[in-house]
Amino acid sequence: MTGLLLRDAELDGHTGIDVRVEDGHVAEVGVALGRRPGEAWYDCRGGALLPGLCDHHLHLHALAAWSTSVRCGPPEVTGPAALAAALAAAVPDEHGWIRGVGYAETVAGDLDATVLDRLRPDRPVRVQHRSGALWTLNTAAMAVTGLAGADHPGVERDDHGFPTGRLWRADGWLRSRLPSAGPPDLTPVGAALTRFGITAVTDATPDLDAGAVAAITEAVRGGALPQRVHLLGVPLDTPDGPDDPAGPPGPSVGPYKIVVADSGLPALDELTGRIRAAHAAGRAVAVHCVTREALVLLLAALDDAGSLPGDRVEHAALVPAELAPEMARLGLRVVTQPGFLAHRGDDFLRDLPARDHRDLYRCATFFRTGVPVALSSDAPYGPLDPWAVIGAATRRRTPSGRVAGPGERLTFSQALGAYLAPPGEPGGPARRVRRGTPADLVVLRTRLADAPADPEPVRAVLVGGRLVRDDPGTGPAGR
Repeated sequence: MTGLLLRDAELDGHTGIDVRVEDGHVAEVGVALGRRPGEAWYDCRGGALLPGLCDHHLHLHALAAWSTSVRCGPPEVTGPAALAAALAAAVPDEHGWIRGVGYAETVAGDLDATVLDRLRPDRPVRVQHRSGALWTLNTAAMAVTGLAGADHPGVERDDHGFPTGRLWRADGWLRSRLPSAGPPDLTPVGAALTRFGITAVTDATPDLDAGAVAAITEAVRGGALPQRVHLLGVPLDTPDGPDDPAGPPGPSVGPYKIVVADSGLPALDELTGRIRAAHAAGRAVAVHCVTREALVLLLAALDDAGSLPGDRVEHAALVPAELAPEMARLGLRVVTQPGFLAHRGDDFLRDLPARDHRDLYRCATFFRTGVPVALSSDAPYGPLDPWAVIGAATRRRTPSGRVAGPGERLTFSQALGAYLAPPGEPGGPARRVRRGTPADLVVLRTRLADAPADPEPVRAVLVGGRLVRDDPGTGPAGR
């Protein structure tokens, strides 16, 4: 076969459009294009044809591990009895460990080793908070990891100096104490992303070690991850990134991820120095900022260090409106996750002062002040489905139906466009299907105007001109 002809698509509001794909790119766009000898074809049945979506902030290996972990928080677990039942029924892994995820204080209050010992004392247990920032270990796990003698600053201790079992931002330390195991299989993650029409992702995991980079690279080159992958956590001292010019394309390297932790803000000079080091290495920065205090610190550091095109703020969960013009002045981009409002918005509205509600996951304010905005999931800590995130950005409804910041609503077109910018330019102009562009494409079941009402709008997905998803019953290519 010499290529693929997509027939009868809606494109940019026009119906009956045909698109020819050759050598991984869009070769021709027109009406009633003639089929060439040996050319496969696909009937779009009037469905909208879009560039593939890009999730600009998620965590690939955490997503893979999540699928084999015990759910310890909402919506599956909502109270102490359900948590006790979930941990009691948990089957340990091949090393005897139990790994829980998604815990929230609404389930059983603050979790520590004493609480976990009451629920499951016979096996080493580690439970991750739904924010991803905190792990809690029971006594058996503390003994195995040697937590009592740990000098990591994230190890929480009581008034007598004994560890409570709580570890803040200590993933690397904990990983080094766990039984040796290879990275999780990313094949299910690739399939899930494809189902949603996601053809490119940015992995925002900080401080990726060589093994993690190699595993993601192998998954991309081997096809387990059909998506194009952009990495923020590649160390600054990696000479040429993870790609091998002589081999198949692997992940690309993006801005350098810096975490400004809510549990302990760094000194201004320290943050300024890290930004300067990244810029000196030719990398922009992608800075994790959830609280307004973290954002104010970042803006001060950038004002001192200077900004670089591509510098970005991750999350921007609480942003006073008066800071948006300063963010625009510094040329910052924002990668945010309004899906959290639909996922746990009621918790935010309950726990935060009323004056802070309007600052939650701002979107429209950034559009108005000229700050480029990209949407993302932060999966597995937020909902992966981009169509649900787009819905959250347009409706801003919490699970109970309350509206969080109605003035921050985006239109459907704005929210979709915030998923269509390329990985290297979050918040930039939305990609369009044009001659010469890479054939990373999504065919919807319906016209674009009807997509918001369809919970699963994706029919087919192409990456580099190769059909990687064709929903059963919608008609195969090559007829």
